[in-house]
Amino acid sequence: MDNIDLLINLMVIILLIPAIIYVYKLDKNLTLMRQNQKALLKLIEALNEATYKAETSIPKLKSVTESSGNDLKEVVDNAKELKDDLLFINERADNLADRLEDAIKTGRKLKDTPVQTETDNVNDISSKPQNMSEDISRSEAEMELLKALRAIK
Repeated sequence: MDNIDLLINLMVIILLIPAIIYVYKLDKNLTLMRQNQKALLKLIEALNEATYKAETSIPKLKSVTESSGNDLKEVVDNAKELKDDLLFINERADNLADRLEDAIKTGRKLKDTPVQTETDNVNDISSKPQNMSEDISRSEAEMELLKALRAIK
């Protein structure tokens, strides 16, 4: 019987050696896992903090976005009003340029018409009202031209 006991004890010892090696490796892995678990907990805490900051920032961001949107809307509305004003001014300037061009054409026509001398005026009595009408139309054209030039300034 001593042989059987010795044999059983040897088998137990032989089986205990791999078990001890396995337990040693398992302990080493568990220690490493505990260290990683601490790092993982820190990572989770940092993630929770970042999530909290993001959640608290969302309403602020929303209010800033709304106020910026309102400000931008005001700027766009003002730009539309200015655009309308500029279109009106441009239209007025075109009309004024047309009137000025007409006044210049009228002035050139008056300049090209021959002017009668004093002797012609004395000899031809019927021409006096015509010269007066020319002077009046010339004066009107000159006045309109002056008004247009002043309006441009």
